[in-house]
Amino acid sequence: MIRSRMSLKKRLVCKTQEGTGDESTMCNILVSACLLGVNCRYNAVPKKNEEIVRLLDKKVIHLIPVCPEQLGGLATPRRPAERKGEQVINETGEDVTEQYFRGARETLRIAQMYHCRVALLKERSPSCGCRQIYDGTFSGTLTEGDGVTAALLRENGIEVFGESQLERLIEKISEQ
Repeated sequence: MIRSRMSLKKRLVCKTQEGTGDESTMCNILVSACLLGVNCRYNAVPKKNEEIVRLLDKKVIHLIPVCPEQLGGLATPRRPAERKGEQVINETGEDVTEQYFRGARETLRIAQMYHCRVALLKERSPSCGCRQIYDGTFSGTLTEGDGVTAALLRENGIEVFGESQLERLIEKISEQ
């Protein structure tokens, strides 16, 4: 078996194609599909991030797109929702917590299936929000915290980055 000579830090992020005759490092990165321009956001307005899309050109990076809200059974478009404690409520007061947690579990399952060690998620989302989300009052007020999916991924050892942290993610992948 071919042994990789990567540093331990890099091993946590990327998976070497051992035993294939190819010692290149392949990084599977879970990414919010909306950041790639997939029409899946609550308001059906794409949030394509060209810097993230350019990662598709890198031969050693595989982006695994997911939309936890759609995986949880929610339609596009859908009413805006915000996380309030352990619940997720939409703007009409409907409790959509179960759909968000179902989507988070499916997203984790996909991340594990593809051996993703990192995720690049849409900031401020009640599902994908990373370190900062809307406070549940629908007033545009931000508060510290993670979206449902981001929290579940972290709990399961997957490092979560928001789109504004792309440069930091790339540095982490590039470390030798």
